[in-house]
Amino acid sequence: MSMTDPIADMLTRIRNAIQARQSDFTMQLSNVKLAIARILKEEGYIRDCGTVKSDGRMVLKISLKYTPAKKNSISAIKRVSKPGLRKYVGKEDVPKVLNGLGIAIISTSRGLMTDRKARELGVGGEVVCTVY
Repeated sequence: MSMTDPIADMLTRIRNAIQARQSDFTMQLSNVKLAIARILKEEGYIRDCGTVKSDGRMVLKISLKYTPAKKNSISAIKRVSKPGLRKYVGKEDVPKVLNGLGIAIISTSRGLMTDRKARELGVGGEVVCTVY
């Protein structure tokens, strides 16, 4: 089975793991997925992420973050730019998610970054997903 959108698959796996109250889970590794996971960690949406060896190949391991009351730090994670319909923004149109309470992950010429950093550096790009 070939996957047409590995990023959408990653976001769905995160949503499913939250639904199932899992503390951590693994998925196929790619540089883009690792970059997205690192941004989610830096922004405090997940506890940890890293690569581990499983069955002789490297996989991405993500550890979810819950409050003592078992509440998750991610209330919604959505794919914006899809393979069938890409969504690009110029540096003036970089979106603000929930007035800055959430983040948009943007793929720029300088790599993946949050909407805040893209505004800071004055770059636009492809809006990969939003998280809040």
